[in-house]
Amino acid sequence: MKDSVLKSITAQHNGPIYVYEGAKIQQQYTRLKNAFSGVESLRINYACKALSNISILNLMRSLGSGLDTVSIQEVQLGLKAGFRAEDIIFTPNGVSIEEIEQVAAMGVQINIDNLSILEQFGTKHPNIPICIRINPHVMAGGNSNISVGHIDSKFGISIHQTPHVLRIVENTGMHINGVHMHTGSDILDIEVFLYAAEILFDTALKFKDLDFLDFGSGFKVPYRPGDIETNIEELGEKLTERFHRFCETYGKDLELAFEPGKFLVSEAGYFLTKVNAVKQTTSTVFAQVDSGFNHLIRPMLYGSHHEISNISNPKGKERFYTVVGYICETDTFGSNRKIAEISEGDVLAFKNAGAYCFTMASNYNSRFRPAEVLWYEGEAHLIRKEENFEDLVQNQILIDFKEKVEAN
Repeated sequence: MKDSVLKSITAQHNGPIYVYEGAKIQQQYTRLKNAFSGVESLRINYACKALSNISILNLMRSLGSGLDTVSIQEVQLGLKAGFRAEDIIFTPNGVSIEEIEQVAAMGVQINIDNLSILEQFGTKHPNIPICIRINPHVMAGGNSNISVGHIDSKFGISIHQTPHVLRIVENTGMHINGVHMHTGSDILDIEVFLYAAEILFDTALKFKDLDFLDFGSGFKVPYRPGDIETNIEELGEKLTERFHRFCETYGKDLELAFEPGKFLVSEAGYFLTKVNAVKQTTSTVFAQVDSGFNHLIRPMLYGSHHEISNISNPKGKERFYTVVGYICETDTFGSNRKIAEISEGDVLAFKNAGAYCFTMASNYNSRFRPAEVLWYEGEAHLIRKEENFEDLVQNQILIDFKEKVEAN
């Protein structure tokens, strides 16, 4: 997005703000769809944990996307945004059997990754089709902090436990209609992903009445100039060819599904915040902004990189700054970054702020969560108001202890 657009949006709001570019979301969705244009039945289920604003969900629905959810609340958000229950898949981890039953009663596709839950659910509800989430024990991701395909992962049923799964299915008479895998985030090596896909194919052959195979996601996006990313086009060409051969072997054309989240929304997002103060110490120049990890925690939690630019002075002479927040903890957004000269009152833009940014925001230090704006077809649409004090206290209950203390 142009700096002039971002500055204009900032001028209309108080405090920090998230801005999402609708055209970029559409571009990423189309890119993925085109990469797999050779697949007759393709389903893209947006992983809404990345960014769950209902207007964003509605935009995804309008593009033809389904929805990947991990909580009953995300299911409810999807329904509110206009998704049909049959276009939603529920892929929880560690939730109660009661929550799974509640979601199943809504007509949503259930994806189970726990042998105990599988047996309980199959015994009680053998007629409800279920997807099995496997752990292929292959990590296609590049960040050990966020990879979830390893042997001790809490996600998925180990492929080594497949005989146990088959015994449960036989004993309960339940119907398995899909098999799903996830190899972690930030996929760098296409061949490693394809190797994991072979494990999925081998596992799928053990189930005789499938409707779909779900390959998860974890596609890497660039976070800085020249950064590497998942080659979606290469993956599309190679996996499409192999998927066709599998369907021939299986004797039935299945649906191929993905669950992209970050890939669709990360690059579409910008986080804008004002500089409160520029502080010079003996060795560092701090740019202290009107925000903190209460609004954007990923750099502190994951060590993730977000490019930072000064949209108030884009052509200024570059200097080195450490950008920090106002939280009474260490909340460093970036250390010794080369940024156009910063003055107090300038607005800094954090890029790649579409995925896992607002959704992980909090009210720490009793700060308000910021507004969200969707820039779509040349117009700024407010899709979430900035919180106020009433929002902060609306669910709190004040107990007056004065009489109790005086009575004692």
